[in-house]
Parts: sequence; C-alpha cells; structure tokens
Amino acid sequence: MAHFRTRFTPILLSLGALAAAGCGGGGTESARTAKTSDVITIDGSSTVMPITEAMAEDFMKANPGTRVTVGESGTTGGFGKFCRNESDINDASRPIKESEVTECAKLQISVVELPVAYDGLTVVVNPKNTWAASMTLAELKKLWSPEAQNKITRWSQIRAGWPDREIHLFGPGTASGTFQYFNEAVNGNAKASRGDYTASEDDNALVQGVAGDELALGYFGLAYYEVNKARLKAVALDDEKPENGAGPIVPGFDTVRNASYPLSRPLFIYANSARLSSRPELQQFVDFYLKAPVDTVRRVGYVPLTDAERQLVQQRFGAKKTGSMYGSGAPAGTLEERLKGGR
Repeated sequence: MAHFRTRFTPILLSLGALAAAGCGGGGTESARTAKTSDVITIDGSSTVMPITEAMAEDFMKANPGTRVTVGESGTTGGFGKFCRNESDINDASRPIKESEVTECAKLQISVVELPVAYDGLTVVVNPKNTWAASMTLAELKKLWSPEAQNKITRWSQIRAGWPDREIHLFGPGTASGTFQYFNEAVNGNAKASRGDYTASEDDNALVQGVAGDELALGYFGLAYYEVNKARLKAVALDDEKPENGAGPIVPGFDTVRNASYPLSRPLFIYANSARLSSRPELQQFVDFYLKAPVDTVRRVGYVPLTDAERQLVQQRFGAKKTGSMYGSGAPAGTLEERLKGGR
C-alpha cells in the first residue's frame, strides 16, 4: 500500500448492485429511490479517513445491500456538513467544539461521540536530512508560531550547527483537525500558525512534498508516515518535561498509546443520534465499526484502543450517550477516565 485515496472518495456499490446495474439498469425508478436510504454518508477528517474506508469496505463485503461513501473535507469542514444534516457520520481528529454542538442543535441534531483509535501526529523530514533527527516542542513553536512568518526561514535559525539553508514547510489547511490540534499543542492556540507554508487538506500531497524536497519539514497523522517510511523520516520529539522521561521520543505503538510521545491524541467518529434510531443500517455499521478486529486499525497505521476502552466505547454507543466528553464541565483525565466519567 503506497498511499491512501484522497478527496471525496465514494466507496463503490457492492458487487451485487454493480451486477444489476450492468444488466441494462434492471430495477424501476421507485426501487432505486427506495434504496437511497441504504446509503451511509461519511465526511470529515483526512486523518481518520483510512480507518473509516477500511471499515466501510469490510462492512459492504458483509452487507451487500448497503453502500457507504467516505468524503474528506477536514474535521471542521466535515462538522459543518454534519450540522447541516448533510452526512450521517463525521470523522474527526479532534473533539467537537461547543460551538459546533450548538450549531448542530439548531437543526435538532444530537451527536454521539465515539473514540475509535489513537494517533501520533508525526513531524517528518526528507530522508536526506541528516541533521534534524530530533526537535523540542519549543523549537517547533519557534518554527511554526505566527511570529515566525517570513522571519524563521532557515534551518540554522532553529538550532546552532544546523545548515544555513532554507526550510520548506508543509502542513494541513486551517479546516483540518490536525492543524488545530498541532497548533494547540505547540503554539497554545488552535488557530495560531504561520501562514507561509504549503497547505493542503490532502495528506498525500504533503507526503509528496516532503518526500521530494531535501529541505522540507511537514506534519500529519501517523498512518501516512507508516505507509511511506521508505520516503520519509520521522523526527523524534522532546517536550522537555522530566516526568515524561529523558530525551526525544519517536511515535510508535507503545509511545502513542501511553501518551509518552508528546503529540499523541485520540481519533473519533461522530454519529447523528436521531439517524441511528431511525436507520437500522447506520446503527449496524457503527456497531460493526466499534467491534471490528483491532488489526483493522493496525493495518492502516494507527494504534487501537485498549480492550477496556473499546468496551467502554461500545457501552457509550449502546446507551446512545450524546454530547462530548471534552466540553466545559466534562470529566478530565485519560481517555478511559473520560469514558468512565461520561457514561
């Protein structure tokens, strides 16, 4: 697997439906219209998309009467569609904001928040880069803060001894949950970033950019690094907090799950509560998603939840618990503690 599908990605009809279409359009218009309720529409995060695509493909093989489409408009763009009743599920690489919950409520949409995996947001350079094996979060802030725009433009400005050569930056656009998470973690404000970099909602475009440029640095979700290891090099990160251990840490299965890697985060899907109750195929798909083998998450490059966390998420889904575990007044702590407190 060299890359993930990008942009709006309609996952095609089941083989049975394709065969019917290939036989001269067999069914009546009313029959085709009746089947539109069996289309599950998903949009949102490009980071979560590989997991959701894998789940959708497996689900359609097991349920040939249902079609699932998976789009990619970024976490924020996806929530916009979700809150306008234009999708059944939103993939999200950050928790829903209170303002988005309020926007959904205008159309009487209640959200069911379901963590599905862990990600380690990965900072990458070109394999020919021999100097930036590790960076501190303070150095990332120096590079990516709004104040750095048109000022911090050379590697030598980040650390003494690094070459006096240009830095070429690649990162997600402002509608991306990854953009917002990175800037919250590094710059202390989800919207605070320099703007003079090559931005794209298409993570494969970011991979291509860094892989083709010796002077490049970029960031995106762990899965896109995992399937492109031969073309990229991950930068080990050091948050310089003694309680988190000494020295830089690279993203990996253990360091992401135990959050010792500084840019670890959970990933989510958000489902429309009313549609879950009224559409059995949507209920069935989400149940399938949450109970799928952990190898499905692993094979696309992400870190599965623990068994205890998976069980708590399934209980949250079974109860159709609405709202977010991350809003004001919500329980704090680890994901497991939030799940226990927010049941």
